[in-house]
Amino acid sequence: MKTISLIGSTGSIGQQTLDVCRKHKICVNALAAKSNVSLLEKQAREFSPETVCIFDEKHYDELKKQLADTNIKVLCGMEGLCRIAGSKKHDLFVNSVVGMVGLLPTLTAIDAGTDIALANKETLVAGGELVMSSAEKKGVRIFPIDSEHSAIFQCLQGNRREQLRKIILTASGGPFFGKKKPELENVTFEQALAHPNWSMGNKITIDSATLMNKGLEFIEAHRLFGVPPENIEIVVNRESVLHSAVEFADHSVIGQLGVPDMKIPIQYALLFPERFECDVKPLSLTDYGTLTFAKPDFETFDCLRACIEAVKRGGAYPCIVNAANEEAVELFLKRKISFLEIGNTVLEALESFGEMPAESYEDIIRAEKAARDLVKQKF
Repeated sequence: MKTISLIGSTGSIGQQTLDVCRKHKICVNALAAKSNVSLLEKQAREFSPETVCIFDEKHYDELKKQLADTNIKVLCGMEGLCRIAGSKKHDLFVNSVVGMVGLLPTLTAIDAGTDIALANKETLVAGGELVMSSAEKKGVRIFPIDSEHSAIFQCLQGNRREQLRKIILTASGGPFFGKKKPELENVTFEQALAHPNWSMGNKITIDSATLMNKGLEFIEAHRLFGVPPENIEIVVNRESVLHSAVEFADHSVIGQLGVPDMKIPIQYALLFPERFECDVKPLSLTDYGTLTFAKPDFETFDCLRACIEAVKRGGAYPCIVNAANEEAVELFLKRKISFLEIGNTVLEALESFGEMPAESYEDIIRAEKAARDLVKQKF
């Protein structure tokens, strides 16, 4: 059985990853979290990792004190995340942190030659070209944890990649499907966090409401599977049963279906290529009765349009829209800007910069800072 290290262990994906580890007796070598000391301590005592890391350094002393009666090594900050990522004591590095903080640990794990189960979409959005080229050089496999990219990955198994014609990337449409901009002017914090199908963290839930999440996934699909943007189609499936599909040269379409539960893609990434019993409800198509499909509204949801344009432009543009969105979502969660201002901000960032390279980690950090500074100056 594999041994994993997991960063982002106290988040939604991280906790579900540990559920899979618990069920299938997967050994955990290291755990890391942003700031939740109490839950990280609880996880550490249950799974007995060799190392834990708290990213927010002001909690380091507290965590060290809480685990003083154990032999667990306590680290902190980005240095701690990278020490975990670069370790040779695991078979699989699981990255489930949210935000750009996940990029350097991903590159570190690749440099160490370790396969990666990736739920940190910003890694591929901001640094996808660098990440994928580095992984190819090192022979590192990247297993996607996103439900949509896991579905695409599963559909491609046993088929020849050169015969792939199109990716059909599905979306739930979020809580505001069918609404137009005038109806979204007074969206509240609570309304934006009420996702119809998925239980996720606040940032990802807001991204789903603006359809930024689907835009980021569009960029990820382009990076992960080497498919041109024009060969990726977004289709809204309100029931979130068809997690995505692929079309081959003969126009055969193969899709992956299941109940909307992240444990399925998490378990597939951790145990690939094996399939075992998973603690999710079996899919009954007759219980659903009908599955619906629709085109996304690019005019209403500015974030989605901005992401597609960014990946077509290439370079650091995907990094710019991602960083601008992170800043804008944080402002919305603090109730400092309106819901529609998130999309306006992302579009403004897209149009505010000339062509910038994204060939190195330094290039990416430079572009990210420029986009964040633009939003901070605006508000």
